[in-house]
Amino acid sequence: MKLCFLVEEQYRHDGMPVEVIRQLASWGHQVDVLRPGGSLLRLTEAVQTSIHDAWVLKTVSGGPGLTLLEAAASAGLTTINNVRAIRGVRDKALAAAIGLSRGLPLPATYAAALPELLLEIPESEYPIVVKPADGSSGRAVHLVSSPRRLAEMLPELAGEGMLIAQPYVPNSGVDIKVYSVGDELYATERRSPLNPDHAVRERRVPLSAEIAAIAGQVGMVYGLDLYGVDVVLGPNGPVVVDVNDFPSFRQVPDAPVRLARAVLALAAGAGGATAAAQPPLGAVPVPMTAGKTA
Repeated sequence: MKLCFLVEEQYRHDGMPVEVIRQLASWGHQVDVLRPGGSLLRLTEAVQTSIHDAWVLKTVSGGPGLTLLEAAASAGLTTINNVRAIRGVRDKALAAAIGLSRGLPLPATYAAALPELLLEIPESEYPIVVKPADGSSGRAVHLVSSPRRLAEMLPELAGEGMLIAQPYVPNSGVDIKVYSVGDELYATERRSPLNPDHAVRERRVPLSAEIAAIAGQVGMVYGLDLYGVDVVLGPNGPVVVDVNDFPSFRQVPDAPVRLARAVLALAAGAGGATAAAQPPLGAVPVPMTAGKTA
């Protein structure tokens, strides 16, 4: 197979996707790497002359790679994940609207183009979590205790673009991160970015049936295949607080092999000859939805 990976500069030496690319190459597949943020791109030529079986995106949320991936999809090329799915979760305001309308357990969500508009949120909703709608990797996530504190933070929040705010879900200070790889789910426990002093170290944990069902539902609601879901255990049960396309997959055993197999299966149409040649590694089954994007 011939694959094209769009890799942001900050990920060029990162284990994900570098190790996946190496694994694919070791199996004899051709992998070309484009760096959308570090080179001049001839967009029309890159898309119209593409000989790749699939394009894979690993970039920051606001990076230029998604534009190129959308251009490839508009030309009928296969993308992993589906470009509409990626756009749907990278805009956190849109992701909240989609998820809440489809019954996912998400917090109530406010969105504002100007930070001062968040002052209209009722005091009864505090404490609240405020973050950029296009944020990633925990950037600029704030736990705000009161309207007065929010007013003090307005200069800090200025320039972040669209913001979202959600009532804080009381929890132990630990997030459950569920990774979906192909037809498998894996759970890890890690310190919440809102509780930086918590002593817990990231580690694999058993995946409960309830959280597995939520993680599988996330994939179906957003149309994602390779993704991560952040869940907190609140007083009323699990709550989804973030969804990421193509995350780090930390703590997933044999992650490069599993990711490489999943990419090949999706590029082949989630069940073609290439997928059949790679034996499954077994875990919790979830549906595969990616393929050709018209």
